[in-house]
Amino acid sequence: MPDLSIRSTDQERMDDLSVSGGDLFQALRELDGINYLLGGNYVTLRGINELMTGTPARVWHIADLGCGSGDILRRIRQMTDRKGVQSLLYGVDANPNVIAYARAHTPDSCGITYIAEDIFSSSFQKRRFDIVTATLFFHHFHDQELVLLLSRLRESVSVGIVINDIHRHWFAYYAIKMLTRLLSKSPMVKHDAPVSVLRAFTRHDLERVLRQAGFKRFTIRWRWAFRWQVIVRL
Repeated sequence: MPDLSIRSTDQERMDDLSVSGGDLFQALRELDGINYLLGGNYVTLRGINELMTGTPARVWHIADLGCGSGDILRRIRQMTDRKGVQSLLYGVDANPNVIAYARAHTPDSCGITYIAEDIFSSSFQKRRFDIVTATLFFHHFHDQELVLLLSRLRESVSVGIVINDIHRHWFAYYAIKMLTRLLSKSPMVKHDAPVSVLRAFTRHDLERVLRQAGFKRFTIRWRWAFRWQVIVRL
């Protein structure tokens, strides 16, 4: 059994920013399916709704970091349209091949802007948003990188941050390993899914990183299936 007492430093294949082609696209499709079937989308959407509730009306500038296929952003568009809320949506990913896939699979009517950009770059630091979301993204980074990123987001985000990521737990590890072995057609997903659990978080991990980044106003809630919903208020 792998050591789940600390976050793993094993690499996921998707961390290679040059990866492209059929296996990447198959992985993006399957990750959207897994997120939908396991109910992960609502963790992000409810977090955004909570930040919007009670906040003065505005044109919301919302960015999704590590946007992948753009699936979450398309769902955010549906939610804001239902609420009658004006929003400008941005998807950010460092892999230009991922951004190209997201653009190709997003209707123009969604009005989503996709940006191929490193979130640690000086150009990204100059951008300003009301809400930033990160779904199944933060576990790709070491603690020191997360502290740096979150510290910078304190300067560029006006309302709040929604983090939707994995609970590092033995059941989650073996369950996703079995699920992907049985159902996945993607070698990348079969490799990365269990590794992502090993790289994921306990509540203590999240609290430590958030406090080191200087945040005091945040809530951490456990959600099915083995997800953490973190809502940070600025």
